[in-house]
Amino acid sequence: MMAIYRNVMVAVDGSKEADGAFSRALKIAAADGAKLHIAHVVDTRSLTPMDQYAPYNISITDAESYGGKLLDEYVEKAKMQGYENVEAVLQSGSPKRDLPITLADKYNTDLIVCGATGLNAVERFLIGSVSEQIVRNAHCDVLVVRDKEISRES
Repeated sequence: MMAIYRNVMVAVDGSKEADGAFSRALKIAAADGAKLHIAHVVDTRSLTPMDQYAPYNISITDAESYGGKLLDEYVEKAKMQGYENVEAVLQSGSPKRDLPITLADKYNTDLIVCGATGLNAVERFLIGSVSEQIVRNAHCDVLVVRDKEISRES
């Protein structure tokens, strides 16, 4: 018997694989009548000042602004496809901790959908991917979506 999901969270970062994850999450949420939480976590660990005189919070502000615009685009995509039961979730912190634990618990998530890879190849090589940490730490089902074109190029 297939699971019925009530709260689906999709992690987005603007990458091609995040787009694929969003499409899959939207289909699952629509099929199950679930709330779709579109989440973007601004990785504050990776932000640095733009130059030696710039205050730290400018970089965070810019990243949060980007995240907000990104989420607005995904919410609009969902609504254009006729799906209204959607919520944007923007948080600053660590995507590897906040997506599978903090946000998943806060929104009673029973499925997290994410892309297999994101925008940060260097960090993925050094300490592992966000999707890997989601799989390891989530207390709910996880679906990792791989972009078939990217997979063939690897």
